[in-house]
Amino acid sequence: MIDAGKEVATLAGGCFWCLEAVFDDLKGVDSVESGYMGGRTANPSYEEVCSGETGHAEVTQLTFDPKQVSFREILEVFFVIHDPTTLNRQGNDVGTQYRSAIFYHSPEQKAAAEKAIADFTAQKLWDGPIVTQVEPFTAFYPAEQYHQDYFNRNPDQGYCQLVIAPKVAKFRKHFLSKLKS
Repeated sequence: MIDAGKEVATLAGGCFWCLEAVFDDLKGVDSVESGYMGGRTANPSYEEVCSGETGHAEVTQLTFDPKQVSFREILEVFFVIHDPTTLNRQGNDVGTQYRSAIFYHSPEQKAAAEKAIADFTAQKLWDGPIVTQVEPFTAFYPAEQYHQDYFNRNPDQGYCQLVIAPKVAKFRKHFLSKLKS
C-alpha cells in the first residue's frame, strides 16, 4: 500500500542495479526497490530470472511524489540512462531479462509512456528505433535482499565502477537540478 498522494512507477532498463542507483538520487523519489516483473513464474529467484526461462525482466519499482517529480520527468531520466534501442540487451547483459520496458500502473501512465516514446522518436535522439515495451503492471516480485541498494553497498565492486558509476555520473550531469540534496 502506498501513501496517499504518492504514485508508483515500474521500469526495466537492463540491470536493476543501474536504475536503482540513479533513481535513489532523484528528487521526489521516496523509495526504490529492485525486483522482477513480466514473467510466468511466481516468486522467481535471481538465478531463475537470469536463465531467461521465466520471462521476467529485472525492474526497479519507484514510489514517488508527483508534486515533486512527474512521471514524464521519471521517463526522461529513464531514457537518458539506458539504451532503449537494443532489444533484450544493455551493454554486455543479454537476454529478455534485460529488456527495456515501462510497466504502467494507470491509463495515464500508459498514455505518458506512449507519448514520451513518440516524442523521443520524433526528436531522433538515437540512431535506431526505440524498442521499449509498454506493458500493464502485473505481479512485482522483490529481488533478494543482497540486490537492494547494491551500488551504495558495493561501490568498489568492478561492475559498479565500470557500468553503474558512469550511468550515475551521466544522470547527475544531465539532471543536476533534480538531485536530492
